[in-house]
Amino acid sequence: MSIGGGARFRLDGRTPGQMRPVNVQMDVQKWATASLIWQQGDTHVLCSATVEDRIPPFLRGKGVGWVTAEYAMLPTATSERMQRESVKGKLGGRTYEIQRLIGRSLRGVVDTSAMGERTVTIDCDVIQADGGTRCASITGGYIALALALKKAGLERAITNKIAAISVGFVEGQGLLDLEYREDSNAQVDFNVIGTDAGTYVELQGTAEGKPFDRAQTTQLLDLADGGLAKLFEIQDAVLAGEAAKSES
Repeated sequence: MSIGGGARFRLDGRTPGQMRPVNVQMDVQKWATASLIWQQGDTHVLCSATVEDRIPPFLRGKGVGWVTAEYAMLPTATSERMQRESVKGKLGGRTYEIQRLIGRSLRGVVDTSAMGERTVTIDCDVIQADGGTRCASITGGYIALALALKKAGLERAITNKIAAISVGFVEGQGLLDLEYREDSNAQVDFNVIGTDAGTYVELQGTAEGKPFDRAQTTQLLDLADGGLAKLFEIQDAVLAGEAAKSES
């Protein structure tokens, strides 16, 4: 469908329930324990994982590990250059909220008691943004996390897969995997973070103007569940490919 035009197909030619094409480029950084670039349409995120033999002070002596995340957008990730937050001297509220979401989501599928006193940091740097950067960070970040834990001999700490996808209503039509123009024009939009066990870590839903009802919520969650299933298949394929490479 076209914004304002009511056409059958979306601006990029997709059908309402169709996800943007995904491409994953592996091993893009030499020094990270695991790294990849997750490309979902025109949203590209560099996801890397680092395992360190340290934990935050509040966890010392408890015999458990920690998973945390940092998130940033490169200055030219959008059409207008943004000043680096390091130059500003502080994180913006959006950045802080997103990196907390990424860390919280990934901890939801990790048994930290199986990690020992180690920390895995997931760095998510948006190279190019066209909607859904936090979702791409979580989905790609999971792959980096799983690979890093496996390399550290801690794969038993992973309890489930996790991924994230956006859904919303634009001109009354439910859409999967919103690109920026759709997201900007959505009457309702959700970010759905879920596991392959059919459970959710977080549902972020907002209406612009008219409130949404339970039936609309169910419609969007059903749409999101279909997208999550496709993302889990992609994650499985990537991890299987990496396992085959390590065995050859």
